[in-house]
Amino acid sequence: MNVILPIFGLSFLGSIAGLIGGIILLTNKKWGQSLSVHAVPFAAGVLLTVAFLDLLPESIAALSSEVALPFILVVIVAAFLLQQFLVHFHHHDEHKHNEFTKTVPLVLFGDSVHNFLDGVAIAATFLTEPRLGLLVAVSTFLHELPQEIGDFGLLAAAGWQKKRIITFNLITAAATFLGAGVALLFATTLVGVTNYLLAVAAGLFFYIAATDLLPKVGGRSRDIVWHQSLLFLVGVFLMATVTRFF
Repeated sequence: MNVILPIFGLSFLGSIAGLIGGIILLTNKKWGQSLSVHAVPFAAGVLLTVAFLDLLPESIAALSSEVALPFILVVIVAAFLLQQFLVHFHHHDEHKHNEFTKTVPLVLFGDSVHNFLDGVAIAATFLTEPRLGLLVAVSTFLHELPQEIGDFGLLAAAGWQKKRIITFNLITAAATFLGAGVALLFATTLVGVTNYLLAVAAGLFFYIAATDLLPKVGGRSRDIVWHQSLLFLVGVFLMATVTRFF
């Protein structure tokens, strides 16, 4: 199995290497302090764009709109009920920096699903054409780099410490290797399952961005409003560019 090493090497490029941007931000105290204000709108732009321009079209193409759209609605409803459950059982979290705490499990789960699908895509394309697998891995890296910056900022806004943020993002990034391994083992039977996972990730990203991130955007000064609006647009433009060209 001489394809195993290159596939997992490309999975490393598309997953672990994508954490670099977030780790660099965490190592700078001033940047780390500003993440709670500025990274949330950036993350919202990233998640919405990934959902609308990447996950939604892929899930519709694979399942048809008649199946994908109702399924995504079910995912959004389930996410709402889950979050309501978490809110009612976590009333002791009253510090302001914990306002994103209930969002964190959904973000981590959504990232894990997305990273798993990245691993499947890298392995599947490499098995078809190695050069195409390399292109998918590079595009995944470019996709994950800004997304991880947004995720790191969101976890920092929730009050997480640096080591915990890095540890959990490494765990979610490892789902890429799991996806690649599963694709190697079940290349011919995995298609149907991953199609529904695309819809799950799309629904989670819709819900997180629209109900938890965007409502938190805003500030008391005009400068903060401008900065947050700009970062939201940067997140949208950056991910739209990556999706368009890769």
